[in-house]
This record gives sequence, C-alpha cells and structure tokens, in this order.
Amino acid sequence: MSQKHLKEAFISNLNGTSLLEISLGLPLAPLCLLCRGLLLILYYQHYGKPLRSRKYSLLLDFLVLVSPLVFSCTVLSPIIFFMPTIIAAFCAGIFSKIYSQRKHETRVPFRQIVKDFQKMYLDPEYIPAITAFRVYVNVLTSISILAVDFPQYPRRYAKAETYGTGVMDFGVGAFIFGNALVCPEVRQKSYGTQPKFSNLARQFFSVWPLIFLGVGRLLSVKSIEYHEHTSEYGVHWNFFFTLAFVRLAASLLLAIFPKNHSWIVAINLAVLYQLILNTTSLKMFILHGSNGRDTRVGFLNANREGLLSLFGYLAIYMASVQVGLCLLKCRNSVKGWLQAVCSLLLTVLVLFLFLHVSQAHVDPVSRRMANLSYCIWVVAHCLTFFICFVVTDLTLVFTKLLVKGSSVPCCWNVVKPPNASKKRETEAVPIGREGKLSHICLISAINKNQLLFFLLANVMTGTVNILIDTIHSKAAFTLCILHLYMFLNCLIMYILHAKNIVLKFW
Repeated sequence: MSQKHLKEAFISNLNGTSLLEISLGLPLAPLCLLCRGLLLILYYQHYGKPLRSRKYSLLLDFLVLVSPLVFSCTVLSPIIFFMPTIIAAFCAGIFSKIYSQRKHETRVPFRQIVKDFQKMYLDPEYIPAITAFRVYVNVLTSISILAVDFPQYPRRYAKAETYGTGVMDFGVGAFIFGNALVCPEVRQKSYGTQPKFSNLARQFFSVWPLIFLGVGRLLSVKSIEYHEHTSEYGVHWNFFFTLAFVRLAASLLLAIFPKNHSWIVAINLAVLYQLILNTTSLKMFILHGSNGRDTRVGFLNANREGLLSLFGYLAIYMASVQVGLCLLKCRNSVKGWLQAVCSLLLTVLVLFLFLHVSQAHVDPVSRRMANLSYCIWVVAHCLTFFICFVVTDLTLVFTKLLVKGSSVPCCWNVVKPPNASKKRETEAVPIGREGKLSHICLISAINKNQLLFFLLANVMTGTVNILIDTIHSKAAFTLCILHLYMFLNCLIMYILHAKNIVLKFW
C-alpha cells in the first residue's frame, strides 16, 4: 500500500468519541486563558509593574495558552477527564496567593468585594470572549489538522466517517459559528439606513480570498497527489468553498428576512433539511451516491457531501447571527453579564434536551450530512464554550479588583459609570491603560490575521506530511514537530502584530 493510501486509511472509517468527553474538554482553553491572566496579575502584584518584555510575553503566552492544548490532544489524552481539574486547581492556587498577598490598606471584607464587583461597569464596545472564542477555534483547528496525521492523536478525536461526534467534527461547525458572530449584519448598527442588499454586495467582494484559497488547495492537492478523505466534502470541494458559499447565502437570507428573526430561519432550515433527508432518497444519495455504489461520476455525485451539507452549515450560521445580535446588546455592567450567562446556560440546557430527543428519535449526529442533530450539537457546544470564556473574563475582572492597577491583555476594561443624565448613551471611559498592553498579547496577534493563520497552518501541515512519515512517528518526535509548527505560526502572527501589519486584501 502506498504512503498516500496508508494516510487515507489512517483517517477513514472512524466513529468519534462520546459527547461527555468533548463537553468536559471544552473548559481547557478558557482555563489556560484564566491561568495566563492570573499569572500576569501575580507578576504585577509582586513587581509593581506589568510584564513589558515582548520576548517573555510571547514565551509565556505560548507555554500557557497553546502548549497545554497540544499535550492534551496527544500524550495526555488518556487523562483528558482530569486535565480541566488539574488546571483549575492550579488557577485556584494562584488566586489564593493573590488574595492572601493583598496590601493591608486595600483589604476589605470579601462580601464587600463581591458587592463592588457586581456594581462594576465594563466597556460595552468590546466583548473579549468573542475574540477568545474565535481565536481558540482557529488554534485548536490548526493543532488538530496536523496532529491527526500522527498516531499520538486519538482516532476518536478525528472526524467520524458518517455518524459520530469527533473533536474535529465540532471544530468545523465552530469555525462557521465563530465567523457568523462578527459578520457585517451583526456589527451593523440597527439605526443604519444602508440599502437592503449592501451587505450581500460586500460579501461578494469579501469571499473572493476564500474562493481563491479553495481553488489553490484543490489544485495543489491534486497536483502532488496529497492524501485526502473524500467522504468529508467530496472530490473537488473543500472547507474554503463551504465557508464562502455559506457566507453568501446567509447575506442573501438576511437581506430578505429581518436579522432579528434569524433564529427562526435557522430552525426552519435545519428542520426542513432533516425532513427531506428522512422522507426522500437524499440521505441514501449523500451516503452512497446516485447508483447506491458510492459513485463519483458527475460533479454532484463527486461533491455531494460538500454541496448538500451547506444547508446544515447555513442553519448554524444563522443561529450564530442571532447569538451575536443578543451579545451585542448594551450590557455594560458585571450584573448584566451575569444575567446573560444564566440565560445562555438555560438555552444550552434546552438545546441538550432537544439533542437527546433528536438523536433518539430522528437521526444521530452526522457532520457528513450536517443534519439536525449535528446543528443542535454544534450550537449547544459553541454556546457552552463561549460561556466558559465569559466566566473566565469575569473572574479576571474580579481578580483585578483585588490588585489595583493590574492589567490583563484581551480582557474587559473597567469603565466609569455612565452619567445618570445620559442613560441612553453608552460612552465608556476606560480606567487605567489596559488597551496599551494589547501589543504583547498572542490572542490579539492571531485575531488580527485569522485567515492568514489558518492558511499558514494548512500550508505547514501539507509541508510536514510531504517531508515526514507521520504515521510511524514516536511520541517525543511528534511533540517536537507539533510545538515547532505551532510556535512558528504564532511567531509570524506576533511579528506582524508588533509591526501593526494586517494582511487583508479585500
């Protein structure tokens, strides 16, 4: 068997893992972010100044924000259930040290601190949890697309063949969800008087890099006979095409229907698509082709998974638009965000209930078809992931209250309370100089060039696979390669951010 066929077999015919394992793994990234923030606050408390060195900031960010995730999805995957507990215990230890070392003049009763915390006002123009969510989805995807080719990456985390819930199955849907959170329709002010189809026109210009990348990937994969998993998207289709067409279709729908009702459009899309799957031969066509023997003759047969799963991904995108609109409502206080977290938790519980019913009585989760169960699962887990980041940010805001003057990049800025006579205005006057620290934050660096980060990850993954026999690699070699790969990608983003370069051509 050739190397190409060996690698294709290595990532094929898999069944995923349990919903519980994926759910318990979701807090890992937010806990890493919390750990980094607490370490920076402890540093400020000890030395009386923030960490200014770019070299040490990059090293700290990589070792705390990225490296634990590489270990967790490879050699530490057998104890993945304990990893969140271990990191949470470490964070609790740092917090305890910060709390016990407060200056005597700033020591007030804990109950009073909690009351002051609930009354604090936050910058309403910036929601750091959205940035962290989108960046970490990108980082986790970048780790997985290379790690999956090594034996240390558990096969249960890879994409399931037809039915099942793998970590990478969730990553695809989360990427779509994260894109919708910051789409033009969400960011556009409600009082704007722009033409109805202006966003659609803008999307036509903004998706051309994705089309270009999709074509580039197609040509490069075919020309060098790179291994590919045909049942993921088809013979010619790939994720870049999916993202581009979903964005265009969503802009068209949002130009026709009120964006505040995008959740209704999402439900109708997902349910109608599932009804067609169950009541017609469409499901058999997706799984086995028009002749029932997995034919790939003709464009539709060749790319049936990629083309027809667009309906499911579009439903996820529309649901995320609704989430984005809800999040951008003016919540400028800690109390308001605590209420928002409770509302999101209730939504997640309802979605998990629907997921249980859908899996039991309709169809199990299938990324290949992007069916109803898959849509519910992705939205539920994305909301859970986002809630973890909001809780992380609120915890850091609370800790900064204990250490006056401390700052954490990519965290909420505390602002002065709005003037009582200007209740309808949302002017935010930042306290301190936290914004100036953004230049030494890896999260901000990746966020500035997200598409480039993802593109570099794909190019580096291909290069490593061409040069190295990944399937027979030892654990130590695998960890070295994965860390070098991620560090190079992060270093490039960091340098671009330090020089204030954004590579965006549209």
